[in-house]
Amino acid sequence: MDAGLICGMLPLILLLIVLGLVWYTRKLTVAGTLVAGVLAGVIFKGTGWTGIVLLGAFFMLGTGVTLWGKKDKVIAGLSDAESSRRTAGQVLANGGVAGLLGLAAWMFPVYQPALLLMMAGSFSAAAADTLASELGVLYGRRFYNINSFKPETKGLDGVVSLEGTLLGMAGSLIIALLLGAVGGVWQVGALLLAGTAGNLLDSWLGATLERKGRLSNNLVNAANTLAGAAVMWLYTLL
Repeated sequence: MDAGLICGMLPLILLLIVLGLVWYTRKLTVAGTLVAGVLAGVIFKGTGWTGIVLLGAFFMLGTGVTLWGKKDKVIAGLSDAESSRRTAGQVLANGGVAGLLGLAAWMFPVYQPALLLMMAGSFSAAAADTLASELGVLYGRRFYNINSFKPETKGLDGVVSLEGTLLGMAGSLIIALLLGAVGGVWQVGALLLAGTAGNLLDSWLGATLERKGRLSNNLVNAANTLAGAAVMWLYTLL
């Protein structure tokens, strides 16, 4: 087989191997795995390995912090004892915006630098929300409703802690550093802002519309990633 053809097929081969492992280890449902594959494909076509590294980093962070302190979360009633697979809806909620940006970068490569920054902003917000919620309930000391700032029970929609917010910023920092290391784009401050803005919007929507049943958790998460991308879009206009 021609060496050039093999090199050209390498990303597809690696993608299939990774998706197979993800499904086999019960991290995603079958539908979730298929959706993740499509998103990874368009992200790669639009932004190359940089986008894939950001996607992979978010997935590993999310998986890791979900399992971290699992026993304590179960005892506190903050998590199910059984490990549940991520559904297609959850995959789209956290990665759909990045996928659309990857598709746009593929179709309009002249805008690829700005679209890559927006994609990083969406992953920064997704990482911030995931770390803040999964680790905040473990390490937070005082919990407040984001609207009233009155003390409230941890784990409820819209309840935040200082420790959780800082841990969320750490997630954004990881995404920012990876973008710089792999893509050569150093925008740490802007991505920290984008991630924190998305995370706080997520909490506000959780305390208001989600509690009232007007928005699902998936839509709230999608709004979070959209806000992160929007902050980076505004940044590119400065």
